Amino acid sequence: MLPPRRVRRITGPLFIAALATAVLLLPVLVVVAVVVSVWLPGRWRALRLLAFALVYLGVEVAALAAGAVLWVLSGFGRRLDSRPFQAAHYTVLRLVLDALMRAAQRLFALQLVTAGESWSPLDDGVPGSTNAMVVLSRHAGPGDSLLLVHTLMNRDHLRRPRIVLKDLLQLDPLIDVHLNRLPNHFVSAGPGAREKSEQAIAELARTLREQDALLIFPEGANFTPQRRTRAIQRLRDRGLRSAVRRAEAMRRVLPPRPGGVAAALTAAPHADVVFVAHTGLEHLSSVRDLWRGLPMDKTLHLRWWFVPAAEVPREESQLTDWLYRWWETIDAWITTTSAASPPAGDGWTWASGGPDPAKTHDGPDVPMSETAEPPRA
Repeated sequence: MLPPRRVRRITGPLFIAALATAVLLLPVLVVVAVVVSVWLPGRWRALRLLAFALVYLGVEVAALAAGAVLWVLSGFGRRLDSRPFQAAHYTVLRLVLDALMRAAQRLFALQLVTAGESWSPLDDGVPGSTNAMVVLSRHAGPGDSLLLVHTLMNRDHLRRPRIVLKDLLQLDPLIDVHLNRLPNHFVSAGPGAREKSEQAIAELARTLREQDALLIFPEGANFTPQRRTRAIQRLRDRGLRSAVRRAEAMRRVLPPRPGGVAAALTAAPHADVVFVAHTGLEHLSSVRDLWRGLPMDKTLHLRWWFVPAAEVPREESQLTDWLYRWWETIDAWITTTSAASPPAGDGWTWASGGPDPAKTHDGPDVPMSETAEPPRA
């Protein structure tokens, strides 16, 4: 159960106290981290984690301070929903993500390679989208939400993301303060939660403007083999035999839940759709996995496909089959890319364009199987 907002607000002062304590004890913490790193595998593992923790705490506190200033300037919260203050909050979020991604570049030796059709009108020589967008992404590995939101908000794309995410993420004070002031939706559990979420997603989609992008993770959770087994069993329990067959054939993704996607695309017939796949960190699904994987020295592959609004099906059963076909394409791309992925070098490279590791999967070219009864989210 998520604590009420007044209780959650305690986390802000706790973060400030943690940062002040870390600064005061910094010489001791550095010495301890260096000594511990000598006895641990990898290159300066404890020291890297300490550095990233300090960056994270500093960014959190700075963003909370900015949020407090904006609250005062908005007339103590009365004009927070006006366009200037909404834009100011998006600017704070973009700066936060830039700082965190730069820290990851330096500390964890990550390499990011992107490929796929352009959906940005700012890409030289490549036509892009100036429409509102619904972005449908797989969900796997730590930080994929941060990566995608950073991609949407960076200087090449300048989108204002609206995100559908789990309510427990509000335990982070930065997310709790800033994302609750912007048009986002936190998915909760309990009776009637599915219907409420679909209504909220439809409202977010209905009001999408040209610079907006609604980000949805149709799988509903990070991929793990155990979650995949449970998801397939739920489809089997509901008698969705065709959906079960298709889900069993997809080895790297969870079966998508079309409820929220259908609500968004029905409410926003003017919006283009971007499908996003990524691979490289999905095996790091727990704190223990992250600890073992540091320093990461990984190559993250990011691939997107652009679908104009006119080509998006709107009837529910057709949309469900269409979504499954795209998820089959994403599963095939992950398999191909994982098998062909070269070892990462030291550092971070953003390579847009270049060789396309998924050239044989430029759309839902997997043969269409029997249309499944639409599984609900």
